[in-house]
Amino acid sequence: MNADRPLIGIALMLGFCIVAPIGDAVAKLLGASVPLAEVVFIRFAVQLIVLLPLVWATHRPWRMDRTTLLLTFLRTVLHIIGIAAMFTALTHLPLADAIAIVFVMPFFMLVLGKYFLSEEVGSRRLLACLVGFAGTLLVIQPSFTQVGWPALLPVFVAANLSVFMLVTRKIAKQTDPISLQAISGIMAVVLMVPLLWFGPRTGIAALEVTAPDSIQWLLLLSIGLLGTVAHLLMTWSLRYAPSATLAPMQYLEIPFATVLGLLIFGDLPNALASVGIGITIAAGLFVILREGAIQRRQGATAIVQPAE
Repeated sequence: MNADRPLIGIALMLGFCIVAPIGDAVAKLLGASVPLAEVVFIRFAVQLIVLLPLVWATHRPWRMDRTTLLLTFLRTVLHIIGIAAMFTALTHLPLADAIAIVFVMPFFMLVLGKYFLSEEVGSRRLLACLVGFAGTLLVIQPSFTQVGWPALLPVFVAANLSVFMLVTRKIAKQTDPISLQAISGIMAVVLMVPLLWFGPRTGIAALEVTAPDSIQWLLLLSIGLLGTVAHLLMTWSLRYAPSATLAPMQYLEIPFATVLGLLIFGDLPNALASVGIGITIAAGLFVILREGAIQRRQGATAIVQPAE
């Protein structure tokens, strides 16, 4: 079992915070031109096609005990639901706004991590979350009355993702990240096939099956590849650091999403949003500096103390 190494976990989570908004931007470009169930199915099919041969070729461990297998199944169901809800939200909300609203998530994670995983939540990390969330509130532009019910979807995604990350943290040290994602891909495809088979008979537009054109296929494959890489980075990060440590870092998704929204969709943040982005970045940097100081103190203590 790996010992916690917070700085490595933070670096991997930073990679996730860069890659994940790119995948969301591609999903927003795709919009509602392809039915939701088909998009989610291809997202996980790409994950399976990419990772399963890699597991086989590198002889990675893939067997799981019953408890880990059940938790992996729960994680997969949460993943499917979360992706479907987020992709739906992106068809209605600006990229940065959708991601910003999701960041009620650290509050859920702090409570769940403290009471279900017995993780220590220090006052400074709690303060970093509060400051980061204050920045998030400044970034959110449309009101619920302007956007309507889709504005609630990112809040649901936040609650879903909080449980997803804590389940991942629970099994991350007992499983190989690539094998975990490959097995999750198998489970997701198996779950989605009946939905795609019977979905068109329901008359529900989101469950229809269409024939994507070449551009749509390119976007769909990109979503699958970017999503696979992003969640590998997140899974690896949770092998090295507690969820409460990583929660404030994820606020950095907001400035990355804001830049992407400006470059791709022409969404220019106003002065208030820019202040919020600055506060968010400051909160994330505080966590990095704080963890570095803790590691240096622990290293100095280990040198001073005699070996037993």
